[in-house]
Amino acid sequence: MKATNFNAFTQFRFLLFNSSKALVIPLNPTRFRFLTISAAAALPSLPETLQEDQTEDQIKEPLSTTTSKQPADLFRQMGCTEDDISKIFQRRPSLQKMDVKNLHSKLKILTDLGIPSSDLTKILNCRPRFLNCRINRCLDERLEFFQSLFGTKEVLLKAIVRNPSLLTYDFHKQIKPTVAFYEQLGLSRSDLISMLLARPTLIPRSCLDDEKMDYVRRTGVVKGTRMYKHVITLFAISRSETIREKVANLEKHGFTEDEVFRLFGKSPFLVTLSVDKVQRNMTFILGTMKLSANLVLDNPCLLFLNLETAIKPRYYLGLKIDDMGLEPRVTGPSLLRAMRMTEKRFIKAFINCHPEDVANELMECYRSVKCVRRLAESSKKHECKGFPF
Repeated sequence: MKATNFNAFTQFRFLLFNSSKALVIPLNPTRFRFLTISAAAALPSLPETLQEDQTEDQIKEPLSTTTSKQPADLFRQMGCTEDDISKIFQRRPSLQKMDVKNLHSKLKILTDLGIPSSDLTKILNCRPRFLNCRINRCLDERLEFFQSLFGTKEVLLKAIVRNPSLLTYDFHKQIKPTVAFYEQLGLSRSDLISMLLARPTLIPRSCLDDEKMDYVRRTGVVKGTRMYKHVITLFAISRSETIREKVANLEKHGFTEDEVFRLFGKSPFLVTLSVDKVQRNMTFILGTMKLSANLVLDNPCLLFLNLETAIKPRYYLGLKIDDMGLEPRVTGPSLLRAMRMTEKRFIKAFINCHPEDVANELMECYRSVKCVRRLAESSKKHECKGFPF
């Protein structure tokens, strides 16, 4: 009996551990109970933790706790509201499936730098794709370089908040060569810092070829002057095709090419204005207001003003004041002064200075013109050509 049972057990164990198919062995109940007990005794011993009498839910509990942690939970711990989280996921849906450990390590790098949660929330709202980039590449070397460049940690953090991609740009191929390039052009360390803070795309988009350098020379701006840092950086980050287009647009209104570049040297931020805005302002100034192009050369601020909310209503209010024979008038030298005033000061100087009934009539005229919006402005299709300008 013992020999028979031993042989049957040996055959059962061989079939159990060496076959991937389910086998049915006809056994009587007594032999089946014996083989089951014997096979269980022959199996390798399990760890003590699993040999204990635990339920299936108790075994899976640590795993469920780990996997229940979602990216949204990390954002909540940082102080993001539900609206912030929904905007982040809407702009960057891939963050919903991002590995939690990877996301936590990136957020920890930012918090260890000293960036407060309020600024970190702003970064994620504006640039959620930043978290999909590698921010630990050459991190120590990068921070040491920026620390020596910006001087203080407070300025460094301000620069990172303004442009978090400073932690992702190629350190050896972009950051260091760009900084050395501007230093060779004559920008002081303080000017370079102010430009890095004002123009976040200065590092990845800087390009000054011979054509652009010729444009810079034609502006007449000299190294070391207050406007040089603006001229050199604006031409560096702007496309050559865009510069030529804006020069040609001003030439159509009576300027020569040399006058346009001198105008850029006098007011470099004209490079940032769109062709459409400059064309509309120049058309109204020359066609309706009957002013000369030379006046714009001396007063480039006229091109920065909003046509619908500043230039038109103030000009037509001046015509109304002339028709009523009132003083002071918005004509001659007072016209340019009135255009440069703030809204509150303009109303006080040219409307509220009159008796109440007259002031109410002037205010009604002023508001009626100011409420007129550009034709089909709401249905205008904005063509995005990319940044910058």
